[in-house]
Amino acid sequence: MTRLVLASTSRYRADVLRRLGVPFDTANPEVEEVIAPGATPFSAATTLARKKALAISVKPAFKDALVIGSDQVCVAPDGAILGKPGRPDRALAQLQRLRGARHRLITAVAVARGEEVVSAFDVHTLTMHPLSDEVLAGYVARDQPLDCAGSYRLEGSGITLFSSIEGDPEGADESAIIGLPLMKLLRLLREHHGWT
Repeated sequence: MTRLVLASTSRYRADVLRRLGVPFDTANPEVEEVIAPGATPFSAATTLARKKALAISVKPAFKDALVIGSDQVCVAPDGAILGKPGRPDRALAQLQRLRGARHRLITAVAVARGEEVVSAFDVHTLTMHPLSDEVLAGYVARDQPLDCAGSYRLEGSGITLFSSIEGDPEGADESAIIGLPLMKLLRLLREHHGWT
């Protein structure tokens, strides 16, 4: 079987990939997650996913591997792209922008072998409860979502912030909201690499 490598240090993405029941390695892509000025949410997520996969796949030690990269961006109701907050005050500010409204979470996945890379993305629309500043601050202190786009962990207690989550009608993939859309990944592996 072809070697699989997850270009990520996220334990959540690794947990999702383990659901496939196949062995894989992980590697830190060491990619600076900077969104280019003027980038659309789709291009931002896809570009970062592709950069992560390529950062590993071009290394000699991984030349025959299929390398998986993934990234998420949160799109606020006003269209602004929200990345990882990094600090509690920024996390609270992001949640305040999202409360009581609908926003989109875009998750991109890429598969690279050498310098060749293919990608896809998944879209979910989330509606957050109209929560108070105190509730949101308590959530940030409890879950510490400082490395999460939009400042919430849906795999943790962040799920309690939301009244609804709607998937892409053409192929909703619940694993995407945690950071790695498995159905999209499997399609890329099958269609482009003959993976079974």
